[in-house]
Amino acid sequence: MDYKYINQLLDRYWKGETSLEEEQILRSFFSQICVPEELAKYRPLFNYEQTETKTDHLGDDFDERIMSMIDEPQELKVKAQPIRISQRFAPLFKAAAMVAIVLTLTQAAQLSFQSNDASNTAMPEVYSTQPVPGVSVALNDSAHLDSVKKTDAVPQQLELHDISMLK
Repeated sequence: MDYKYINQLLDRYWKGETSLEEEQILRSFFSQICVPEELAKYRPLFNYEQTETKTDHLGDDFDERIMSMIDEPQELKVKAQPIRISQRFAPLFKAAAMVAIVLTLTQAAQLSFQSNDASNTAMPEVYSTQPVPGVSVALNDSAHLDSVKKTDAVPQQLELHDISMLK
């Protein structure tokens, strides 16, 4: 059979140029039992109206119900909730915590790498952990003795200075 007319109607259908009567011809054609294989892929498109159940209908009073809903004054209850400063800055606190965690982890990783490097190389004598023999600075509290001597010496120097200016 030649399905030239059906193919022409399908081409016009895809372009949106068919009339309602031509679309009805397509629906009746695809509702037949014998449809060629190359056109069988379009069958669900044109048979959807016959296969769908028509249970979803608007009632006769639909318009009246909608209009009554529109006409009724409805109070909009909007409850304003105050936002605290802690709620407002919560994202910043989270970001600061993340930065602190990252810095702590990088510092810990850096120290662990340094401790591995230090075990491989000898530690210089300047940084040794052994006590150095010698006189303790804490035992010779020279700062206290020097401050007492300086307080006595300062007025004498001023007097000498003042005398030199007088000459």
